[in-house]
Amino acid sequence: MSTPPEPNQQQPRMRPTSLATLSVAALTMAAVSWLLISNFYGDLATSLPWLPPLTMLGLAGVEGVLASTTKARIERRDGTEPVNPLTVAWYVVLAKASSLGGALFTGLYAGLLVWLVPQAGSNSHVDADLPQGVVGLVGAFALTVAGLWLERACRVPKQPDETQGLDEDRPAGGRSGG
Repeated sequence: MSTPPEPNQQQPRMRPTSLATLSVAALTMAAVSWLLISNFYGDLATSLPWLPPLTMLGLAGVEGVLASTTKARIERRDGTEPVNPLTVAWYVVLAKASSLGGALFTGLYAGLLVWLVPQAGSNSHVDADLPQGVVGLVGAFALTVAGLWLERACRVPKQPDETQGLDEDRPAGGRSGG
């Protein structure tokens, strides 16, 4: 049987996605993709596919709509139904995965474009891959932003009654006891 946690111990909880983590992931992936593309681009037999960039744009749009409607439902705006807490948990998982995946793909397409743009005009294969690279970068960045927006929309707003009650109960010096 487990013992209850002591009052001063903090319970593990999910934290908001860190912009620093996403930046490091994107920059690392950009460096790796540039290194791989610069060494192996000539070995690619086909052009870059359109499916990943368009999928990321679509997912970003869906998550943007989810963020807007979820925020309205959590705030219980007029004309909206309350949201199921389990659904919000699923949305948070989706949002965290999307923001990290979007950051990784942002880095991938950024590294690709850093190599492709200077090569443009010298090779028809490069020229054919530029549109997919640009749309991929835009789609990946949009997915990252939409994931962050959805994660933020899933936060439960602080109730004015709760914050006042906590401030009234807490001594002015912060800690009590002697």
